[in-house]
Amino acid sequence: MQYRQHKSLEVSEIGVGCYALSGAYGSVNIDHFESMVRHAHEIGINFFDTAEGYGDAERILGRVVKPFREEILIATKVGIRQGTKPNLSKNYIYEACIRSLRQLDTDYIDLYQVHFDDPQTPVSETLEALDSLVSEGKIHAYGVGHLPIERVKEYCELGSPFSILMELSAVSRKSREELLPFCKIHDVAGIGFSATGRGILTGKYGRDTKFESDDIRNLDPLFQHARFESALHIRDQFAILAKDYGVTPVQMAIAWVLTQPNIVCALTGSSKIVHLEENAGASGLTIKRQDLEMLEGFFAKEDTLLAEKNLQVIHSILTTPLSSNPIRVFNDLIYVLETGMDMNLLSEESMHSVFTDLWSLRKKLDESCLSKLANIQERVKYLFQ
Repeated sequence: MQYRQHKSLEVSEIGVGCYALSGAYGSVNIDHFESMVRHAHEIGINFFDTAEGYGDAERILGRVVKPFREEILIATKVGIRQGTKPNLSKNYIYEACIRSLRQLDTDYIDLYQVHFDDPQTPVSETLEALDSLVSEGKIHAYGVGHLPIERVKEYCELGSPFSILMELSAVSRKSREELLPFCKIHDVAGIGFSATGRGILTGKYGRDTKFESDDIRNLDPLFQHARFESALHIRDQFAILAKDYGVTPVQMAIAWVLTQPNIVCALTGSSKIVHLEENAGASGLTIKRQDLEMLEGFFAKEDTLLAEKNLQVIHSILTTPLSSNPIRVFNDLIYVLETGMDMNLLSEESMHSVFTDLWSLRKKLDESCLSKLANIQERVKYLFQ
């Protein structure tokens, strides 16, 4: 395992993310997860990322790493727990940190990350809380995560974040334009999560894949319509390139993330040792300049085709009479909103209320909500006018 130094922390190129423990990808075998974490330490991985919002993940991780706590870096997140609204007030952050320390069974947190934005709390107040925790030794550094671009800019200009957590993979590259520039300008580390495209780049998932009913990939736009087809094209291109290097497609995909400027760590969400070892094999893999240039040309063509197809998909979803399947309608409307924002056709502010109303229906998608979905479809149409 190779490491990258940024400021006071030396971080393994491959990190372990604990999001799966929240149940986001369906059922989890805790025994397998704990064995994977112990093996990760044995092969040199020292960065483990969790959050107060990942259910029981902090407690599980803290218990497993207790014997080697001093040899690793624990990153966790603050701002939202299950069943609560985002809260980044000074009092909440302090109380949440104490709670996380207790859950993790540790005296300090190496990296404490702002998880989601709280529009009601000024950034200056949140930074005051984080700086106090640093001065008290409860945290060693802080970073930011899933925040609007303007908020990221504010944190970077007013504070001294160690890192920006960003989704980054060969099938999700928007962070290269929006977030990586902040890393360079403000000397902030980039930590890329979902480096395997939530599994697409592993080659395990295809057009006929069926996920567990509570797996978020059932509604993730990356696994729907034109975006999924494009992702499979990219996966196939990485598979071709991987053969030339004698590595697996997923190792090539993770190595590509690590070639991006200012990235210090690629987070992967393995639950099994065999997958962990494959992911770890990406550390130290160097991709030739000509191959990186070839990939950039491939991405440019793929993006042009995807944009054209997405406009067709959006038009079809918004003009075709609703399906009688409320789950399909819900997923399609999620696709339209998120894709519209990704293509800069919609702003986060303009779609916020519509998305909130749509998301509130997700726990009871039956025939009784079809009229509400029809109303939301009309509201989404209006956003695109």
